[in-house]
Amino acid sequence: MKYQKLENQEANWKWIYLIRKYREGENITCYQERSLQEAKSQELLACQHYPEKIEAWIKNHLSPALPIKLDQAIRARRKRFFNGEKQHTKKKSIDLEYAVWQRLSRYSRKMKMTLSETITYMIDERESKAQFENQMAAMKNSLKNLLK
Repeated sequence: MKYQKLENQEANWKWIYLIRKYREGENITCYQERSLQEAKSQELLACQHYPEKIEAWIKNHLSPALPIKLDQAIRARRKRFFNGEKQHTKKKSIDLEYAVWQRLSRYSRKMKMTLSETITYMIDERESKAQFENQMAAMKNSLKNLLK
């Protein structure tokens, strides 16, 4: 296991995940009867600040369709949490139009770089070009002043 498990925090993440599913209208319980589903879901809502009760609820009442999805969501959340602690592993996302992403992706494959490396490379190239243009403009001004 690469990332440390923090039981209290993970219980809270599980609670958040299950409550979101419940509010989206999914059955998070193993029961078919609607009134029993509601009662058990309300019971989970009341357990928010009690990690032991959340884990017990999951063990006793969770829908058989959810354990794998729940584990995957918690594993992803754990990874994001620990990667977010260090700047060099912290991930950020940006929205690109599909055509822009496609061009960037094609260029990245051509350069044999990741998308992040390609963007960094392009920014560096643009900054170098701007610096070169500034130096050329300064040299032209110096020559003009010298020839006057």
